[in-house]
Amino acid sequence: MNYKILIVDDEPEIRNLLRLYLENEGFEIAEAGSGTDALKMIGSEDISLCLLDIMLPGMDGFHVLQKLRQDNNIPVIIISARDTDADKILGLDLGADDYLAKPFNPLEAVARVKSNIRRFYSLGADSIKNDTIKVRDLELDPESCTLKKGDAMIELTSVEYKLMEMFMSHPNKVFTKQQIYEYGWGDDYFIADNNIMVCISKLRAKLSDDPQEYIRTLRGLGYRLQDDKA
Repeated sequence: MNYKILIVDDEPEIRNLLRLYLENEGFEIAEAGSGTDALKMIGSEDISLCLLDIMLPGMDGFHVLQKLRQDNNIPVIIISARDTDADKILGLDLGADDYLAKPFNPLEAVARVKSNIRRFYSLGADSIKNDTIKVRDLELDPESCTLKKGDAMIELTSVEYKLMEMFMSHPNKVFTKQQIYEYGWGDDYFIADNNIMVCISKLRAKLSDDPQEYIRTLRGLGYRLQDDKA
């Protein structure tokens, strides 16, 4: 499969640098200098992953991400000079899969792209032989990479899907933060504990109004998916 990466940044130098390194790895590249142009391209072209700057003219990257996530779950890596924990948590909370602070090593950017592409697009291929996974009223389909609660479809990011795959394959098993990190994000780079907690919090909100109904916290140990309401 030929993957097309959309680079969204208002600095031509950044776009050119990323294009050079990503094209060298065989990726097809599309570019946008504003959030509005980015959304148009995502709606009209077959984009595999988006590298998204936050500080854009007009519509900023957070609003772009918010609109994108209304009907699209492609991997999104935020690239931004705004690298506070609050900015990172907001980006992840809005549905970003990863966060890369400027200035960055272009080789690290390529590694992040490869990691997110591999994680997102290998899900179906790796899991296609598996049967649908059911826990209570949740149903995970590895072939289509979808989650349903009863008759309702639940939209998931690629990381959220991986975590639900992990939890639902082993109901009642306690997973540590390190295990969650290794399964959800891979071992290419470090993800802070607060990012994991944000992801778990988002999953809980999508599953139920009661944060402890499905994914339980075991203080000092980790998290588990409860296979009954007890």
